[in-house]
Amino acid sequence: MARQKFPLWQSVPLWFVTQGAGLAVSFLPRGLELLAGRAAGRLLFLFARRRRAISEENIRRCMGGMSEAERRDLLRRNFAHFGILSLEILHMFSPLPGHFKRYVQKISIIEGTHNWRKAHDKGKGVLYAGSHLGNWEIVAAQGGLNKMGMTIVTRNLTPQWFHDRMIRTRLSTGVASALRPRILPAVLTALRRGESVVFAMDQYVAPDAGGIKARFFGIPVNTLGAVAVLAQKTGAAIVPGSAYRDDKGLVHVFIEPEIELGDATGDIPQSTQKIVDRIESYVRKHPEQWTWGHRRFKDVDWDDNDVPESAQDPAAYA
Repeated sequence: MARQKFPLWQSVPLWFVTQGAGLAVSFLPRGLELLAGRAAGRLLFLFARRRRAISEENIRRCMGGMSEAERRDLLRRNFAHFGILSLEILHMFSPLPGHFKRYVQKISIIEGTHNWRKAHDKGKGVLYAGSHLGNWEIVAAQGGLNKMGMTIVTRNLTPQWFHDRMIRTRLSTGVASALRPRILPAVLTALRRGESVVFAMDQYVAPDAGGIKARFFGIPVNTLGAVAVLAQKTGAAIVPGSAYRDDKGLVHVFIEPEIELGDATGDIPQSTQKIVDRIESYVRKHPEQWTWGHRRFKDVDWDDNDVPESAQDPAAYA
């Protein structure tokens, strides 16, 4: 797919805004950043009507065990999270050399590196099954800073200067990017080197792009099948993990033990389901910090009364 054109009249103002905002947040104390982020989230809640509608629908479908008031509260907390996340991402555009690296080290910690080391020592590379929970850029950055040889599978962005800045900032923390049209060669090269490749396992993937059905919150939806395929073909270990931000603003990046496929080895749908189940468990623990505004279920054919049993169980969200 060709990269979309980005009009110059939009690109130039965006450049000035991101440069100025990136510089401003560089000097913002963390406590004030959290307050400002929550305020920004309240504005998003008021004005981002389309995104709010998608989030409301997804929460209603998945959080059937919650009351209407609880779902409304979750939605507001979710927007507060994205307000904070927006300011965190702006640090990637700071003009101060090395700022994002210092920022990541200041506001986040990583837990479970021994799980990554155990998988890495098998010598076949590591397939990191991630998600858009918490701050995924900090997840990758912590992996890079801890010498895990991180390559993230991502997409080309527009405008070009925005794309280039994101790539450079990731590289400053030791994170490479696998991009179209050479995603597969980049992935295989990283695995041959015994490095780690990060895939997001919580987004919709069309069938013609390698999506296969897996149940997410009890709902069969097209999901990335490439991780299970790569594990089968290369012998790479599948290691899950994600991140969440605690009440004090500290971002916890965590890595869990390798997913043992067992009888599912070679069965791509069953292996994919095992990965998705793990990702879902993380979202259940911190639902306020997941991307409910993503059209995760856009290929699902359901009626208004079709709420899966797994989403009706309040104990699942305890």
